[in-house]
Amino acid sequence: MTQETGHPELPATQAALAAEHATLYGYGVVGARIDGERAKEVRQAHAAHRSGRDALHRAVRDLGATPVPAAAGYLLPFPVTDSDSALALAAELEDRLAGVYADLVRATGGSTRRQAAGALTAAAVRAARWRGAGVPFPGLPEHRSPAEGRN
Repeated sequence: MTQETGHPELPATQAALAAEHATLYGYGVVGARIDGERAKEVRQAHAAHRSGRDALHRAVRDLGATPVPAAAGYLLPFPVTDSDSALALAAELEDRLAGVYADLVRATGGSTRRQAAGALTAAAVRAARWRGAGVPFPGLPEHRSPAEGRN
């Protein structure tokens, strides 16, 4: 994989692509544990992340680099054994993704920054829906109070 293209936004773009790969994997796990009305939300989130992944793949290519591939599997942050833990995983996936998109916002400008900010917002909204509450400064856990921590 070539990182030396002279584009300072490439590392953050590759990181966002890698995070979307991991998020898609995680949503596969979430989807296996959730049914009913929430299953529709899982499918919608999965579709949104496929779209985000594809856009980032194109962006890396446009920067003259080879997009980072998806891994065969990913380590989950905790066991997912039922619908409650699946909902917690979905919120965690979105929180992590918001952080990566916050980094992309910092590393880019113009239309790329606007797209990254939109993706950060979408991740924060999905996390709030899964969790049942939002957090201040989505994507920036260093600005949360100690009482909020990571849900």
